Amino acid sequence: MSGYLLKKKLAGQEKFPLVLMLEPLHACNLSCSGCGRIREYAATSSKMMSIGECLDAIDECGAPIVSICGGEPLIYPGIDELVAKTIERRKHVYLCTNGVQLVESVDRFKPTDRLFINVHLDGIDSTHDKMVNRRGVFAKATAGIVAAKRAGFMVCTNTTIYAETSVQEVVSLFEHLNELSVDGLLLSPAYGYESIHESEPNAAGEMFMDRDQIHERFRQIRPLVNRFKLLTSPVYMDFLCGNRDLSCAAWANPTRNVCGWKGPCYLITDAHYSSYQELLERTDWDKLSPIDDPRCENCLVHCGFEPAAVFAANRRIRDIFRMAIWQIGGSLST
Repeated sequence: MSGYLLKKKLAGQEKFPLVLMLEPLHACNLSCSGCGRIREYAATSSKMMSIGECLDAIDECGAPIVSICGGEPLIYPGIDELVAKTIERRKHVYLCTNGVQLVESVDRFKPTDRLFINVHLDGIDSTHDKMVNRRGVFAKATAGIVAAKRAGFMVCTNTTIYAETSVQEVVSLFEHLNELSVDGLLLSPAYGYESIHESEPNAAGEMFMDRDQIHERFRQIRPLVNRFKLLTSPVYMDFLCGNRDLSCAAWANPTRNVCGWKGPCYLITDAHYSSYQELLERTDWDKLSPIDDPRCENCLVHCGFEPAAVFAANRRIRDIFRMAIWQIGGSLST
């Protein structure tokens, strides 16, 4: 990643992608309480991008990392071919899944250091099953993790912290995942974005936190999870705890789905564009802030601020050192 950043800097580029959020479909085999995709894209849930369209988007964007999400990518008919051809392009792939079909899907892929299987888990047992509105999902997902690790894959998890999330349960979940030899753990706060508030205003008010609540919750969480293999970077964690300011860099995490290039960001939709370049040129990025856009008031999620942390860290020697320690599995407390 550092070589990529240097190349872009030497070329004089101010805005360029780090992670492509690729959604080949919006259909899913779950209906999770906190998911805006199944609501916002209900009318296009039967549509899919072709493998050719997906690869064209990857080539057009040029991001070194491709997060294949959705929807549930494991129900995409050509997911194995898409992953293989993305890796052939020397991209790093995060295959984001709810894990329901992971056990039976593992054999469709080949282990490589360019592929992370990313399983979403929001709590232990009944807590996670409550969030996804189906019993037995936690058991299926963790069985999938065990099968993937046994087959030689790198596996990480993504956990969203909601207003009702117990800090101790996060620790218990991470201890359990550590026992399963999970390779990395990602944390992000729940932010009540537009499509959730419009479809379930009452539930949204109960589930999501405002900025001050997020800062307080992550101040509680941080000292308890430092001992785990966090994928959440130390600079982004500083931001979550309210110890540092960052400006959203949503342009570095563009989203391509069946409707086009989603703008302005992964969570807010003003338009869908025909190209990544059009997304860059037609979006007023300076106004995508909690001061200028009320929809951004409480947003601290990683799709906009983790890339901002990467850019910020490269401007300070101490941060470069901290990020280096983090990347080799050291403590976030440095």
